[in-house]
Amino acid sequence: MTTTMIFAGSGGQGIQFSGKQIAKSGMYAGYQVTFLPSYGPEMRGGTSNCTVVISDEEIGSPSVVSPDIAVVMNKPSFEKFAPRVQAGGKLFLDSTLIDLTTDREDISVIPVPATTLAEENGLNGFSNVILMGKIIKETGLFKYEDFVEYLVASIPPAKAALIEKNTKALELGYNYTV
Repeated sequence: MTTTMIFAGSGGQGIQFSGKQIAKSGMYAGYQVTFLPSYGPEMRGGTSNCTVVISDEEIGSPSVVSPDIAVVMNKPSFEKFAPRVQAGGKLFLDSTLIDLTTDREDISVIPVPATTLAEENGLNGFSNVILMGKIIKETGLFKYEDFVEYLVASIPPAKAALIEKNTKALELGYNYTV
């Protein structure tokens, strides 16, 4: 089993955090993983994306051109990465920020109004975690309970106050129905 992923959006949306969290979770679960970040020099507000490969075999390259899963959080990322998703793949998008559609019938498009859900639940800045919850639900990459454990384990003690918000955001995404 090898799963390739791209997370893309603007700097400050938690793109790198999401990719790192999925990669760390894969590592904790005993898989081979790669994480390759890419972002513009301006970081916050600039372009940001990362690739993650999770496999039960040795990984030859961290580069991902045609992902099995793409997670996009802004229109430019949708336009760039939606056409690249492999046939049979999944495209997750923050439908609060992306009002575009694709004509592709060979992929599953999973719109989640992550920014709206975050705002309505006092979780501004956690829309990326809401999307991670939906990814866990739709892909079955990890058991929900295990992923929560991995997420909590990755939060440093100095930021322990974020545990409750992260777990609440993850649960919102996991339980969101399209």
